[in-house]
Amino acid sequence: MLLLALGASSASAVIVHLENGTTLSYQPAPGASSNGSASGARVFDEVFKNLDYSGGPVMPSNMNYTIYWSPSGASAYPLDFISGVNTYFKDLEHDSGGHENVESVATQYNDAAGQFAQYNSKFGGSFVDEHPYPKTKNCKSAPICLTDAQIHAELKRFVLEQKLPTDLEHEYFLLTPEGVESCFEEAGLACSANAEKNVVYCAYHGSFEMETGLLVYSNDPFVNLKTCDEKEHHINGPSDSALFGGLSHEHNESITDPEPNSAWTDWTSGASSGYENGDKCRVFKPVKEFGTPLGETEGEGKVLMKYNQEIAGHRYWYQQEWSNKGHTCLQRLTFAASEAPAATFTRSASSGNEVTFNAAGSATGPGVRYVWQFNDFNGHEQNETEETESVTIKHVFAKAELYTVALTVLLSDGTSKGTAKQVLVPGSSQTVAIESTSPASATFGGATYSVAASATSGLPVALTVDASSSSVCSISGATVSFIGVGTCTIDANQKGNGEVNEAAQAQQSFAVGKGSQTSAFTSSPPATASVGGAAYTATATASSGLPVTVSSLTPAVCTFSGATVSFVAAGSCSIAASQAGNVNYNAAAQVAQTFKVGSSSFSVISATVNAKTGAITFTEKVSEPGTFSWLLTFQNGKFGVFASRATKCKAGQTRLNGKCRPSRIVFAKGSQNVAAPGTVRFTLKPSSSALKALRNALKRRKGLAVSETLTFQSSGGGPPVSQTKTLTVKLKKR
Repeated sequence: MLLLALGASSASAVIVHLENGTTLSYQPAPGASSNGSASGARVFDEVFKNLDYSGGPVMPSNMNYTIYWSPSGASAYPLDFISGVNTYFKDLEHDSGGHENVESVATQYNDAAGQFAQYNSKFGGSFVDEHPYPKTKNCKSAPICLTDAQIHAELKRFVLEQKLPTDLEHEYFLLTPEGVESCFEEAGLACSANAEKNVVYCAYHGSFEMETGLLVYSNDPFVNLKTCDEKEHHINGPSDSALFGGLSHEHNESITDPEPNSAWTDWTSGASSGYENGDKCRVFKPVKEFGTPLGETEGEGKVLMKYNQEIAGHRYWYQQEWSNKGHTCLQRLTFAASEAPAATFTRSASSGNEVTFNAAGSATGPGVRYVWQFNDFNGHEQNETEETESVTIKHVFAKAELYTVALTVLLSDGTSKGTAKQVLVPGSSQTVAIESTSPASATFGGATYSVAASATSGLPVALTVDASSSSVCSISGATVSFIGVGTCTIDANQKGNGEVNEAAQAQQSFAVGKGSQTSAFTSSPPATASVGGAAYTATATASSGLPVTVSSLTPAVCTFSGATVSFVAAGSCSIAASQAGNVNYNAAAQVAQTFKVGSSSFSVISATVNAKTGAITFTEKVSEPGTFSWLLTFQNGKFGVFASRATKCKAGQTRLNGKCRPSRIVFAKGSQNVAAPGTVRFTLKPSSSALKALRNALKRRKGLAVSETLTFQSSGGGPPVSQTKTLTVKLKKR
């Protein structure tokens, strides 16, 4: 399944989402077809047409490796090709930190972690990979055709074998020799410029996760004297074709957007994929693409040729890169991080899923603009973004959950800075973080108590936590979220009454066990405890919607009303209310309630498939009675449905047969009660759609990859526990 999101012209960035889950950004081959822009798409950065920040990382430095994949060795490449490409990377290292080539243009772009894409380039080394090429069945446009999945597998194998690093500071450039074509996928519908048909791209870059970390890479097929080459500018021999074919282009895009379309991108075309910094200058118009030549130098055949880069004494001719500062393509830029405008924002809840954002504290003044990206799609085919001259903005999110919201602040000359935060929309149970130092206050028995730190992740704050002693939890809007195993203590020290013991406190402690998830406690309305005839108000009631039975400890006469509690794991919750507002009170007088819940953990004994019917039988073991539920799905379009090269659909859907359809199809869904602890067994029959897919897979002698999520909810309360795995279901011929 190939999902292409094409820009409006052959110069635009194009994003491809592959079946293996990889997102790639590629440089289109000149003249490659395009299907136009996405209908109804919003225009991003409408005024400046600059790059805007989406919340993802940049590469703060880059150690570059070249891998020449050729089973026949280095002899498969033209004379001086390997040495020429390696020299280019060595030259970049030699001039690293300077301001005299296009690498310096990227130094103006930052990320939410505070890192800038500095010109800190090194050459990690060169390798000749003589491992045999894998075979493909349908990719036949060249004698040897490699898919991106095969490139993934080879890069993974190679870097593990060589014990090479994988992270955001290292990149691998794969260069194959003449006669080796690559296509995105097995079907061979979109291939490299050296292919005989279905030519789409010159080169591309992307990244994928490995067990050892993120692997950033670029695929640079051999294009010497091919469509993507600039034949008249081989100053340094055939290796220059690699630069024209996209190596420099993809290198700069990787630095500023290593996970394509997640960091710095321009959506000004209205297309469903964005321009990156290289694409905005790859326009096939010499003045904009290359800039003013620095002079002429002797090239191949002693012919004088123009050059626009001089790096470590060597001269080159290749494209410029986009600069937000000045709104133009540049050959070089002197930029200091101190030039970047201030960029920050806060948020506060409005009503429902509407949230108000405030960029106060960011740069202000004539011509300053604020571009927001909310990353929630909200029923649209691409992210909703808003550009404004006002520091405040309201946005209605699709639903209550955790989002990454990004802000780009642009001065009138285009100089920019990006920032991003994780924003918890009210109603969600995701973890929020402590980040404010402004004290809040809580009221106990009519007295006000101040606290050491407040948790402001954008929600109204009513309770606080001392982060120095309780790092495992955070509180926002009287909501407690557990981050790890441990205990969260909320302290409010009594202030403002000289006759009262300073050590008098009101305190709540919430304990969670191993494997805990988010737990919520809210304080509306407060619960009341009665001790010796006097009423005392507890700091907070525990409210997550589950009814509880209160068992009192001491004194025996205590009551607790209007309280509910939920647990993230087996364990107990105690809520204590210290007597306040009475100078004669006993500091030890307390009421406490302990709530216990069960455990929803379970173990999988076996999962067997009936090869005749496709039914799956699960055998599980539980320690308590409760309810098992299951959801099994498989990928749409895998068997019998072809995909359209068209703009992407909204989240959870894919474009198949020209229409947006669900990306996953239900194999089986249901639940079963478990009356007692022990072993439980249940058999799931495939749905009619699943059975059809299984039969189509059988014709191709394939199995169907089924994602299974099993969930158990103990009748003793607490949160459910889920396990997700992938199972291959395959029929046999009768």
